[in-house]
Amino acid sequence: MKIKLVKSLIGSKKDQIATAYALGLKKIGDTTEQPDNAATNGKVQKIIHLVVVEKD
Repeated sequence: MKIKLVKSLIGSKKDQIATAYALGLKKIGDTTEQPDNAATNGKVQKIIHLVVVEKD
C-alpha cells in the first residue's frame, strides 16, 4: 500500500509524530510503500487523519 502524508505534523501528539516517522513520513508530500499487514494498518489508523492511503 502507498501512504502519503497530506497534513502537517505540527500540533500533532508526540505518539502520532513518532508513528509517522516510523512509516518514513516526515514532511507534507512524503510517500512511502509499505506492506499491507496488521502492523502497518494499525499505524495508519493512528494517523489516518493526516494521510491518504492507496491500496493496490
